Order: sequence, then C-alpha cells, then structure tokens
Amino acid sequence: MSMSAPAESRPKAGCPSGGIVRKTFASGTAPTGAFLAAALLIPLLWALPWTATAQSFSGMGDIPRIQQAAPIPDTLEPTSPVDWRTGTYGPVPGALGRDTDIAPFGAHLFKGGFRGTRAAGLSPDYRILPGDQITLRAWGAVEIDRVLPVDAQGNIFIPHVGPVQVQGLPHGQLDGRVRSAVKSVFTDNVEVYTNLQGTQPVALFVTGHVANPGRYAGSPHDSLLYFLDQAAGIDQDTGSYRRVRLIRDGETIAQADLYDFLLTGSIPRPQFKDGDTLVVERRGPVVTVAGDVARPYRFELEPDTLTGRGVLDLAQHTPDASHVLVRGVRAQGPFSAYLSLEEFRRTPLNNGDEILFSADERPDTIVVQVEGSYMGPSRFAVPKDARLRELLDSIAVDPRLTDVTAVSIRRLSVAERQRQSLEDSLRRLETTYLGASSATPEEATIRAREAELIQGFVARARQVQPTGRMVVASEDRIANIRLQDGDIITIPERSDALLISGEVLIPQAMIYVPGQSLRDYIDRAGGFSQHADRKHILVVRQNGEVRAADQVALRPGDEILVLPEVPTKNLQLAATLTQILYQIAIATKVVLDL
Repeated sequence: MSMSAPAESRPKAGCPSGGIVRKTFASGTAPTGAFLAAALLIPLLWALPWTATAQSFSGMGDIPRIQQAAPIPDTLEPTSPVDWRTGTYGPVPGALGRDTDIAPFGAHLFKGGFRGTRAAGLSPDYRILPGDQITLRAWGAVEIDRVLPVDAQGNIFIPHVGPVQVQGLPHGQLDGRVRSAVKSVFTDNVEVYTNLQGTQPVALFVTGHVANPGRYAGSPHDSLLYFLDQAAGIDQDTGSYRRVRLIRDGETIAQADLYDFLLTGSIPRPQFKDGDTLVVERRGPVVTVAGDVARPYRFELEPDTLTGRGVLDLAQHTPDASHVLVRGVRAQGPFSAYLSLEEFRRTPLNNGDEILFSADERPDTIVVQVEGSYMGPSRFAVPKDARLRELLDSIAVDPRLTDVTAVSIRRLSVAERQRQSLEDSLRRLETTYLGASSATPEEATIRAREAELIQGFVARARQVQPTGRMVVASEDRIANIRLQDGDIITIPERSDALLISGEVLIPQAMIYVPGQSLRDYIDRAGGFSQHADRKHILVVRQNGEVRAADQVALRPGDEILVLPEVPTKNLQLAATLTQILYQIAIATKVVLDL
C-alpha cells in the first residue's frame, strides 16, 4: 500500500497534533531508551508466526498462544451359517457409570464403535476348530462338490480319500493340506478348491471391573475391544486400562495393556474359544494431570513408572509449560511441591497425586496488538515495562483518517473483573428477590410474576460477554499506563456518523448533523419503542467512555443507547434491574431487552 508521505515524516498515533515520531504525546520529549530498544524488536516480528505483514490491519481477537485406531475387521458374510444366539449383546443403556470432571485416559475408547462390528473369523491366522464348515470342490479325475464339517476329532472326511486332520490348522494353510491329501490319491488331472465357509460362534464371560459383566457372543477372531465394549466398557472408577487378562481352563493365555493400543496401535489378537473369560483387573496407581496440557486425564501408572518421567511419557503438556505443582498425601501427611520440569522428571509419585502443569517463565518482553486506523504491523513485541504513549509514539497514522484522541484498550483481566462483577450483581438479585416470602395470595401472585421476570433476565444477562475495554483517553489526553501482555489497543478512524441502538423503532447508523439534538436523532430512528425508558439514555464515546445523554454534547462517532423500561412497580427491584442494565451497557455496549 503506497503512502503519501515519507515514513520519517508521518504523524504518530500518540501525537494528536499531527507531530512526527520524535514528538511524544505527553511532553514532546524523545522516546525513552527502553522503548527504543523495544522498537528494535519490531522488525523481528516479520519472522514470527503471529506477525502480520507491513500493510495488514488487525482483526479482533486474542493473541494466539504457541500450543492415533486399528483397522475394523470385515463383517460376517450373510451366508455364514452362524447361530449368534449363544450369548447376548450389550451394553444395557445407562450402564456407563457416573461422570467425573476428569476422565481416565482411555475412557473415550469405548465410543469408537467396536460393539457394532463383528469379525468374520476368516483371517489367515484363524485356526480351524471342530464344527467349522469347509467347502471342497474337485474336478478332473474326480468330481467332488460338498460342504464338509470338521468333526469332534478335528477331521474332515473326503470321499474316495478319507479323513484329513485340519483342527488347529491356520486358515491360510487349509487349501494346501486338502490339496495335498486329494492329490495323494488322484495324482493326475485333478484340480482342488477349498474355502472355509464359516466359523463357530463363541460366547465369552466378560467380568472384573467392567460396567456390565455378562456372557457376550462373538466370533473367535473378534478383537477383545469388541467384547469389552459389549460389556459397556471398563468401569471408570475402579477398572484398569492396563491389565486385561484372557483366561482359558484356569490359565492366563493373553494379557493386554490398552495404553499400548491407544498410543501405538498395538494389541494382542488371541483366537477366542467358547467359554473363555475376559477379566479386567482392579485399577492400579492413578495420578490426575491438569493445567497446561492438551487434555486433562487421570493416568494409570505401573508401579515401576510411578514417577514424573512416567507422567511425562504419557501426558502432552503445552510447549510453554515450565513448572509442575505436585499435591497429594504422604506418610507424614499432606504433601505439596512446586518443581521445574527436570526436577519433576526425577520425582517419585503416589497413588492419588494431583499434577498441575503451568507456564511460569516470565519473559522479558510482552506482545500487544493494535487494531484500527494506523500504518504498520498489527502486533508489537515490547519490554514488559513499556507504557502506552511510548508505543503510540512509534506508530504512524494519517491524521486525516485517524482519531488519535479516542484511543482505548481491551484487556483480558478487565473483562474478567467485569464478568465477575456482573455475576455478583445477578447473584444478589436472585438472592434478594427469588427467596422473598408473601403474606397474601395477591402478593404471592405479584412475587411469581417478578420471579419469572428475574429468572428470564438473569439467564440472558449471563450470556453477555464483557469487552474489557478501558477508557484511557480523556480531554484529548491519553493516560500513560503500563501495557500488559495480550492488550489490544484500538486506534479508531474518524467518523461522520452516529449509531442509535436499543429501544428505538429502527436502530441504525446516521450521518452526524451539527446542531441536532438527541431527540432529533431518536426521531430520525423512528422514535422510542413502547418499552423505552426515556429517562435512561446513554452515549458511548469512541474511546469507550459511557455518559448519561443529558450530560454531554453529541459528537461524530458517538453511539446512543436507549435502555428499556423495567416492567415492575416494585421500586427497589426496578432500581436494581436498572443498575444492572447500566452495568451491562457499560461493559458490553449492549442494551439487554427485558
């Protein structure tokens, strides 16, 4: 974007009189040495990921901070001769257990649809069992076209050939075994084709610390996650995600650590038999991780990994996390320690410990954002003790377009205080009027109507979001306050319009006409609505200042807010509601309808 004047002679945002960069807003002295050092940091912004280009203009918003599933097996072929009535299917609705603020790591696993898909049991590793059905076709020297069952001895009987042992044979080796048996009798001119038509269903007992223990049906080659999901998953309060055992004939034949599946996709794939038991053991030591982490979880640690290193191997903290608060109970009583990441790595932990990651490195510079009418980048890295006018003196503006007397700041800490103050007012309103007793039926009716009004108003009021805007400009002077990290500085354009909103018939923006009164502008907006409170009208300046309309003269860029009239004859309640309406209008520039 071309500029009409050389950079060194452009007026600065901190100079209402249109002075050059060497002139400060307050006194005309040269910028401080600390701020000149900060200005040297500004060119570095072009290399940072959050830096705007030289001609970019900032939008609204906060400064950004620097901040794995196994294949689902195929379903059974529709023609598979499988009787799935050997067990039940789960889970029973509502059996998932109580919710907790921080879920165990892995709790989301049983929302992955494992229960909805069954394996066909026809993988190359499937081992043939008695009762399986095998299709055999042979042609040439001999004609055979039959479905042969695997008998109790593990054999199939092939006409003209005899019994062939197939029990325990992997599915991938079946064709070779049968082909070899047929060709041992018919040596020439014979072709053989085999196919495992279906597998025998199995039913497993799923027990231990699961939400809904029971006997569940599936195929021999289903995933153990399928059976766990049938039982509504692992009990979030007592069950272990790290110790799941498969028991057959009293012996453990497989063990699973579901953390391995969650982190690397690795999981045992045993072939199940009818009557197997899947047991979820009691949960081991657990620590709760929160703070500056990707997601807070309760992590289950093995006894040999019950250290800070074990947590760091599992929890994903943010890149700027620098310290860890460890709280818990030891033999001597309550325990608390505030540690660096390296110290935490070597720290032993106890079951029940709470781990809070935090970013506690204090930088030498802060980042502030500028929006509105100005020239240059939208974000600046400045010393942490930098002040507003020092920054404004380094920002070039066009005095014909920019109103340098109406600078304001939006600050997160102020927005939070405004939100808390509003919440306190709403809580007092509820406490005072919703619990009041009534002496007569007529008074009870009035109280009921007031309660309905209050509840609706409070519900809407709690949805508004304070802006955190600070008034820093007054009488054409700008307060030289210290900047905070994340501040958003607004340098507005000069305006030829006024905005009228709230309880008027046609809220709109209109051209400012010198000499016209407040009532003239309201009439041009269609006049007051039937709910307007004609005694309570506010004027919001471009710098964020809010004044009663009868105390100020209108200027271009002002916003006129007509507040609603409180529909109650209870004078004390009306005063309280009006006060809160004022509070909302000042904090949000929003007229809340009653």
